[in-house]
Amino acid sequence: MTTRSDVLPTPSAWVLRFAPLLPPGGAVLDLACGGGRHLHALRNRGLRLHGVDRDAGAVEPLRDFADIQVANLETEEWPYAEMRFDGVIVTNYLWRPRLRNIVELVAPGGILIYETFAFGNAALGSPRNPEFLLRPGELLDAVRPRLRVIAFEDGRIDDPRPALVQRICAVCPREDADTGDPAAYNL
Repeated sequence: MTTRSDVLPTPSAWVLRFAPLLPPGGAVLDLACGGGRHLHALRNRGLRLHGVDRDAGAVEPLRDFADIQVANLETEEWPYAEMRFDGVIVTNYLWRPRLRNIVELVAPGGILIYETFAFGNAALGSPRNPEFLLRPGELLDAVRPRLRVIAFEDGRIDDPRPALVQRICAVCPREDADTGDPAAYNL
């Protein structure tokens, strides 16, 4: 019998839209992964999955199929200082001091899929604290010039609940490629 606690929240439509761009066999990090709704959605795609969250209880079940770290990304040393990933996924999480670190996690040829709450969301619900709401165009500013933007949205969504969000999908050019060539982005 399935209980309510056994049912994961639905993965982000934004993440699912761009997940096919993740390179087969690539290493993918879900940052602030919580209970792992995106890791579960990606688990049968031939990817090497990694997740990090501060909630040890939430991530424990993910250890069966993903490399998991427990860390408070806001107060502890950055656990990925020398690492790069073929895919980085971030949803519903913002800690401005780490934005540059997150962009730097994307390996050449890799992809960043990021979605979180934007300024104005306080009128619709939580989070309301401006420290956790992106300013207009902030994700665009964070990824440039290192990553090339594939898609960007800044506006209202109604599913799974009304919210104002920014979301971006961006790729890092391969080091050995002419950045004017679409092939440089493994797309």
